[in-house]
Amino acid sequence: MVLFNYIIPVSMYVTVEMQKFLGSYFIAWDEEMFDEGTGEGPLVNTSDLNEELGQIEYVFTDKTGTLTENNMEFVECCIEGHVYIPHVICNGQILHDCTGIDMIDSSPGGSGKEREELFFRAICLCHTVQVKDDDSVDGLKKNQVPRRPCIYISSSPDEVALVEGIQRLGYTYLRLKDNYMEILNRENNIEKFELLEVFSFDSVRRRMSVIVKSSAGDIFLFCKGADSSIFPRVKEGKIEQVRSRVQRNAVEGLRTLCVAYKKLTAEEYSNVQKLLQSAKLALQERDKKLAEVYEKIERDFILLGATAVEDRLQEKAADTIEALQKAGIKVWVLTGDKMETAAATCYACKLFRRNTQILELTTKKIEEQSLHDVLFDLNKTVIRQNGSLTRDTFSGLSSDTQDYGLIIDGAALSLIMKPRQDGSSGNYRDIFLNICRNCTAVLCCRMAPLQKAQIVKLIKLSKEHPITLAIGDGANDVSMILEAHVGIGIIGREGRQAARNSDYAIPKFKHLKKMLLVHGHFYYIRISELVQYFFYKNVCFIFPQFLYQFFCGFSQQTLYDTAYLTLYNISFTSLPILVYGLMEQHVSPDTLKREPSLYRDVAKNALLRWRAFIYWTFLGVFDAVVFFFGAYLLLDNTVVTSNGQLAIDTHYWTWINHFVIWGSLVFYIVFSLLWGGIIWPFLNYQRMYYVFMQMLSSGPAWLGIILLITVSLLPDVLKKVLCRELWPTATERIQTKHQCLSVEQSTIFMLSQTSSSLSF
Repeated sequence: MVLFNYIIPVSMYVTVEMQKFLGSYFIAWDEEMFDEGTGEGPLVNTSDLNEELGQIEYVFTDKTGTLTENNMEFVECCIEGHVYIPHVICNGQILHDCTGIDMIDSSPGGSGKEREELFFRAICLCHTVQVKDDDSVDGLKKNQVPRRPCIYISSSPDEVALVEGIQRLGYTYLRLKDNYMEILNRENNIEKFELLEVFSFDSVRRRMSVIVKSSAGDIFLFCKGADSSIFPRVKEGKIEQVRSRVQRNAVEGLRTLCVAYKKLTAEEYSNVQKLLQSAKLALQERDKKLAEVYEKIERDFILLGATAVEDRLQEKAADTIEALQKAGIKVWVLTGDKMETAAATCYACKLFRRNTQILELTTKKIEEQSLHDVLFDLNKTVIRQNGSLTRDTFSGLSSDTQDYGLIIDGAALSLIMKPRQDGSSGNYRDIFLNICRNCTAVLCCRMAPLQKAQIVKLIKLSKEHPITLAIGDGANDVSMILEAHVGIGIIGREGRQAARNSDYAIPKFKHLKKMLLVHGHFYYIRISELVQYFFYKNVCFIFPQFLYQFFCGFSQQTLYDTAYLTLYNISFTSLPILVYGLMEQHVSPDTLKREPSLYRDVAKNALLRWRAFIYWTFLGVFDAVVFFFGAYLLLDNTVVTSNGQLAIDTHYWTWINHFVIWGSLVFYIVFSLLWGGIIWPFLNYQRMYYVFMQMLSSGPAWLGIILLITVSLLPDVLKKVLCRELWPTATERIQTKHQCLSVEQSTIFMLSQTSSSLSF
């Protein structure tokens, strides 16, 4: 067994690690993935997953800041059914100095005016925005208008957009100083409110609140949040008018928030203080107790109105999603936004198309029917129409089936994930998974961060065990990024939590296209060829050792000199395959981006299956047999055929490839000449003394080298030619097409050169 231990490719582990480590720099150095707007390029936090980028089957993406710019712009606000915008169009010109216009009727009236002012004050007070230090603000005196607009900073772009929008409507938030919040009203008077309590926003409550005290001594609790969080806690206000406007804005793809308030007496505030103090001092389950206190306090509101903010789609986001779908990758959008808003974004980015039939699995649907009935109806629908979708369907190559898009909300997901009481048959996960498999796109809205991770885990652990990728930009996306096989963070406006917790970070969503379709494709092919080649060259090297035992009486004599056994993997054959694993491009990057369907040729571990492994092993055994019996002790030169095999497989030649492949052969020859041509005094005996020179001085030896190399490489050449002609893959068809174009272009160039020379 000692003689045959070289068949185990121990050095492969080192070479693979070097290939992954050095290969990660090619991603980080990619200039096409550098964003000039942010001055950021791609970051690689791990080098262990380069090849996984070429095997992705599911992409789970956040919406805000990932598909969209996260650059919010205030559009309008609705106060008790009256709509206000931050400018008015007059004679085709936008007048930004206007204090707003009522779009529904002429005036909100007396009580409406009071609610209007309360709404503006609520927006100016209910936030965590900071004002950038500026002389015109710090030196502000009473009744003095700031000389220039305030510069607002916040971890949430929504809050900045709201405060800036209300500023254009006449109310300006100035600063927080000594626990007093200052705002400038329409009359240019500064109003001061003492900040008593802040109930920070969290993704479970979906709202935030502040308790403030006016200079007149009135105590207000202002609250803003998602409509699903505010409406159930409202007891008074024009709910239907505001709800209607919220629905309309959501359908148009705008982000909506509702605003409410209630007035507290001194006694009520005292009780609130006691409850908060008790929860904050709790030693165990403090967060849970605080949430319970917030639930008790944030109720019985008076509805003031709602806001609408626009978040534009990122450049080339639609193109990226379309390319991923053509590559056979299923894209899911997981967001905490309202269903209508998220659906509008999905249509804008071409996740849903005009012919896509939308299936809803929402709380509203479940209230109309039971969860059992809804799930089974949806399952029947998709199975009856599609049967079982293939990867071609997702890539857009099949037009015979109906495209389905599924929309599910967080509450419905909670019901699905919760087991029923009647035993193992009581959970609906399998039915839900089957519906999802037969949908070309899935939108999960109103999702909490942990629910995003639940969805990823559910797909990840399904019976197919697909490779998953999660991409997001904020702290809310960290859980799903960590749960997926590959996590990608967007270097966005909400900090770097996602980027720091991810495997890779990119500046924009559009860069995901090249990350998967080019880098992922290349690195999977490179690593698979590297692994197979290591087994091939070791079989090719050691199998003659096995055959030699039949000719040496099984005396355990080695066929090779010790120096060749030592240097074969280290010096003669490792460097060429390492460079191949870093440089190989079987087609150009532009072609891979232009033809996303080529990604399917390497999907589902296509190049590392048993068939490929057996083929490479056969090549190794065949070459070993040819060289052993063909040369029969005349030639122990397997380095030549190993590097010759690599030369056949190389499509993208650079000077580095030439240097390492031919350099390895030159090094082998030079080493053999020195090792066998010099008497080394530190050796007891030299088995190879003058053997190499004697062999090269023989004409039959040279003829044998040429003949045996040709015969050994013949099966692989024939296989490649026949398969390319009879059963070509999409990649091989593209390669042939490009070769024909290159020949045609070179012919045209030569003819033009010939005609120009004849004209002279």
